[in-house]
Amino acid sequence: MAVVKSEAVDLLVSLIRNECVNDGTDEGGQEHRSVATLQSFFGVEGQVFEPHPGRQSVVFRVPGSGAAPTLALMTHLDVVPANADGWEHDPFVGKRTDGFIWGRGTVDMLNMAAAMATAFRPYLSGELPPLPGDLIYLATADEEAGGFLGAKWILDNHPDAVDCQYLLTEVGYPPIPTSTGPAYPVSVAEKGPYWRRLTARGVPGHGSQPYGKENAVIDLGLAIARLAEAPTPVEITSEWRSIVEALGLDDEAAASLLDPDEIDGAIEALAAVDPLMARLAHALTHLTVSPNLVEGGIKANMIAESGAVEVDIRALPGQDETTVEDHLRKVLGSDLYDRLEVEPIMDYPAGSSPTAGPLWEAVGDGFEEVAGTRHRFANLISGTTDARFFRSKGVVAYGAAVFDDRIGPGEFGAMFHGHNERISEDSIGLTCDFLATTISRFGVHSVEE
Repeated sequence: MAVVKSEAVDLLVSLIRNECVNDGTDEGGQEHRSVATLQSFFGVEGQVFEPHPGRQSVVFRVPGSGAAPTLALMTHLDVVPANADGWEHDPFVGKRTDGFIWGRGTVDMLNMAAAMATAFRPYLSGELPPLPGDLIYLATADEEAGGFLGAKWILDNHPDAVDCQYLLTEVGYPPIPTSTGPAYPVSVAEKGPYWRRLTARGVPGHGSQPYGKENAVIDLGLAIARLAEAPTPVEITSEWRSIVEALGLDDEAAASLLDPDEIDGAIEALAAVDPLMARLAHALTHLTVSPNLVEGGIKANMIAESGAVEVDIRALPGQDETTVEDHLRKVLGSDLYDRLEVEPIMDYPAGSSPTAGPLWEAVGDGFEEVAGTRHRFANLISGTTDARFFRSKGVVAYGAAVFDDRIGPGEFGAMFHGHNERISEDSIGLTCDFLATTISRFGVHSVEE
């Protein structure tokens, strides 16, 4: 494990230092830097796709020895921006200290990029015999801005390059402690993004004479306040039931977390003792609405003619665009809603994969080998990943990893797109071993299917 862990950690540090920051523009990301790093690591060029200059994705494939299903390992190479002022260590240096690697992308998801590459390389080099079916390593661009220059573009334009039946990707979370030992989440479902841009219109005029004027930013401010304060629809999914069951709570506590009428009170009680877990519980049981990007007006002494806010809305399985539309109309009120222009930015339904089959069993084998338990449960993630493109085509997609106990699931989840993102070196090594076992055992189970 020591050599493998060292190789994976070194690769992770290199990927962090490549600083493939996706700012949402076509020119952002510049993932070609990390594609070059992977090509050097593997010693082969792979199949490179570049729909826009510098925005590269790469596919490496090991042909199988037979006609069994194909397994793909998918990661993304871009990361979100980071403000160094909020970090203990520079987010793009890859600082190693006290057994941790610090840097943007260490949990989202350069850690998995490095661990997957390390587990995949022996098959690519011929050190290990091929699986019965093909094995793919896919590293994509643009996941952090919707995947339109990455996974989606490849599936739309070169589907044969990434044709697979099973997929391992993000998100792997630390285990949940229970009375019977740690329970390991397997991310089998994710919320769907229904982002909206709300635009307000006003009539320009001199800022010293506002009386009776239609000021766009006032309507915009009202809309933001109403969206932020209003309760949102609840959906108790089968995955949330699986999570609550895994927690091993007493009957009363479990019942309150599964009752749509009691869930908000249960989350408030949880927030008093564990605010990070309360935030996660809310996201996994509610439609979430987060106004995050605001623009309006031209000058301090001019009444604003226009203003806009981009709102991150995430829907659970069982919710859809109708749920979103109904909520916006109800919360904003007909008076305000009718004065705004509501434009969809991104619409993708929530997706899920079944908890059965060769990959489900192989993941269980991986946990048993590395963590000493098969206690796993179906997990729902609040974010959105490239897995949605594959699930829409019938691919079974999971996210899973093994971590040490130095960071719990609540703190781990809070690091996504936040300050002081970090991961322990031991967790990298454990995930490498977990993936190695999972890949090998998938080869066995895929033949038995």
